[in-house]
Parts: sequence; structure tokens; C-alpha cells
Amino acid sequence: MKIIYAIVGSDDGNRVTDVLTDHHFSVTRLATTGGFLKKGNSTLMIGTEEEQVDHAIELIRDTCGKRQKITCDIPAPNIGSISAGYVMMPVSVELGGATIFVTDVERFEKF
Repeated sequence: MKIIYAIVGSDDGNRVTDVLTDHHFSVTRLATTGGFLKKGNSTLMIGTEEEQVDHAIELIRDTCGKRQKITCDIPAPNIGSISAGYVMMPVSVELGGATIFVTDVERFEKF
């Protein structure tokens, strides 16, 4: 038996959970925070047999495709202005994708 830890963006968390559940995977979803923009994440814990690990990862990959987003979360100095204020400069950031860890399960019990 294996456990898959998949860290996905909050925007993708519901979709990934739904897809995995539709394919009969047991999923536990935790709200987490981290990453470059300190945005919310979802950490999914998926318990499965070793033969199903690649299928689960394929479903996650297909559901959490990477995409670009323009954001103004990073302030840049207002060059050319008399004031000491800041201007929000648009920045393209990559969203989506997943970070996945697969580990062995030493013991599993379900009540």
C-alpha cells in the first residue's frame, strides 16, 4: 500500500478531489499555505495500492495543468515620481501543477 501526498493550489483542490473520487480513490483534503505568493494550497492524502499510483498521478496531472496568470502582488519602486510611494507592477506567475510525494504505508487500518 502507498500514500500519495499531492500539494495543489486551492483553486484546483475541489476539481482534483472530485476527479479522484469519481475514479474510486479515497482522498483526504487538508487546507495548507505556502509557495511563492503565500497563497492557499490543498494537500491531498490518497491511500492506494501500488498498482494504482501511476493512474492517480496521471489524473492529478490532467486536472492541475500549469497556466499563466498576471498579478500585481509584488510592489516595485515608483521610479520617476516625486513621492516615495509604490506602484504595483504586473507580473506573470505560473499557477497550477502539483508537488507529489509517494511513500510506503507500513500499516493500514480502517474502522
